[in-house]
Amino acid sequence: MKTLRTRTGFMLAAAALAALPGIGAAQSSRGAASTPAVTIDSGRLDGVRTGAGVDAFLGIPYAAPPVRDLRWRDPQPVRPWSGTFHADRFAPQCTQPQRTGETNQYSGAEITSEDCLYLNVWAKPGARKAPVIVFIHGGGFFIGSGSMPLYGGEEAARRGAVVVNLNYRLGVLGFLSHPELTRESPHGTSGNYAFLDQIAALQWVRRNIARFGGDPDNVTIAGQSAGSMAVLALQASPLARGLFDRAVGMSGALLGSSGPGAMRPLSEGEKEGARFLDLMKAKDIRSLRLVPADRLVVPRVPGSPAIGAIQDGYVLPASIDEIFARKQQNDVPLLLGFTRDESLGGLGPIRTLAEYRERVSARYGQRAGQFMALYPASSDEEARAQARLADRDATMVASMKMWAVAQTVNGRSPVYSYMFARPHSYAPGVTFPDLDPATAGAYHTSEVPFWLGTLDSFNTYLTTRAWTAADRAFSAEMTDSLIAFAKTGNPDTRTFHWPKFDPADPQLLELGTTARPGAWPSEGRLAFFRDTPTPRGPGGAIRD
Repeated sequence: MKTLRTRTGFMLAAAALAALPGIGAAQSSRGAASTPAVTIDSGRLDGVRTGAGVDAFLGIPYAAPPVRDLRWRDPQPVRPWSGTFHADRFAPQCTQPQRTGETNQYSGAEITSEDCLYLNVWAKPGARKAPVIVFIHGGGFFIGSGSMPLYGGEEAARRGAVVVNLNYRLGVLGFLSHPELTRESPHGTSGNYAFLDQIAALQWVRRNIARFGGDPDNVTIAGQSAGSMAVLALQASPLARGLFDRAVGMSGALLGSSGPGAMRPLSEGEKEGARFLDLMKAKDIRSLRLVPADRLVVPRVPGSPAIGAIQDGYVLPASIDEIFARKQQNDVPLLLGFTRDESLGGLGPIRTLAEYRERVSARYGQRAGQFMALYPASSDEEARAQARLADRDATMVASMKMWAVAQTVNGRSPVYSYMFARPHSYAPGVTFPDLDPATAGAYHTSEVPFWLGTLDSFNTYLTTRAWTAADRAFSAEMTDSLIAFAKTGNPDTRTFHWPKFDPADPQLLELGTTARPGAWPSEGRLAFFRDTPTPRGPGGAIRD
């Protein structure tokens, strides 16, 4: 194999890259003197120099294609190549449903494939021993990719980090568990292939990131929503020990009985996998491996097989709660938080006070009175507000606080926490089918472009945001705070002063119009949900 990716393919990729913020055709032209190149353990790469002066290496394979007999197996090593691999475009995203062009986070039409285990690296030319940030995308474990402009690493790299993001197997391909798969596994387990992919990517970073100017002994893993759940799973997993030095979780935790991500044990995962085989009318795993990947979809309706992260006995040898209680987690500095107005399921949209009371009664039964005392309402407007607040606390805040407490009580490394409370600045008249700008507030995922400096990703295909100078300045401060945490384990900057989390007096940093200290939501409210398991949605996961 002399050369991977052809010149013709590159020209098509250059046109696509030119549409992305900071990358122009002139900067990505093959043969230019500024074309960056590096040799890694599997061969030589060349990349592109972006308009912002950052080197981008896109679509680097970190594991063999998980196809045919490798479907539902541990990720396998990349086959080395001779010649040059042209890392000048994003690889296909993992097999998944597509968003429509009208949705809030539309990222353009992308190729999907089962051959999708690739990562992207952004680095400033001449970087040496820079802190490394590995970002794990969200999407409810069934959509999303490292190629989404929202997750781009150019700005954080420009400001001093080496940034990596990655694709990992999603949906059924990433999480199917089944007795046959358990029997054929050398570990005596099945499922959680997505986490194994992420661990393989971190191993790749350990081996190779110094070639890009990153410090392999200073790696921060960060993720949002499902990516945050993955960060927690990696913090708990013995397989990830020594692969990262700090962790950032944004709105998602696989912990306890609260939250939509509470995990099933292997035995239940296998039962749900058997239900999926029945749904597909497949007699065994061998026949299911012959089914085209795009047909392996769990219908997102009530009663569908719940295919998702499980406590499998290998990636997670015990429940995450128990791993922390035993003080066996990867004890690293932790930064975590949530957004002020995120609401993921729960009671659902509420219109009237009567509807609020009816749903509370149906959902909580004998505990409805206790719920109403914690979230009282006497008007339709109050009912709508309290329902959203309760949904946020139930599906997100309760489990995020459990994570903060678990690390503080059972570890030595500090915890810092935040609430993102800054609504986006929308273009006049813009509408979306999945978000109302007038009421969205600081919605789920709204903090990501501020942390990563990807505000302009929302205007790539249609102008949906009218960012102000204050928005851009605040995003720069957030990105600098993230990089400060990656460098030292402390996110303090000249303007951001973070309180350490203390379970006896839990304080956070409220990231709104300004950055100011604030208190976590009422412990009495959060305790209510810890004692009340939250029903999972279709497929057992949440959607961004």
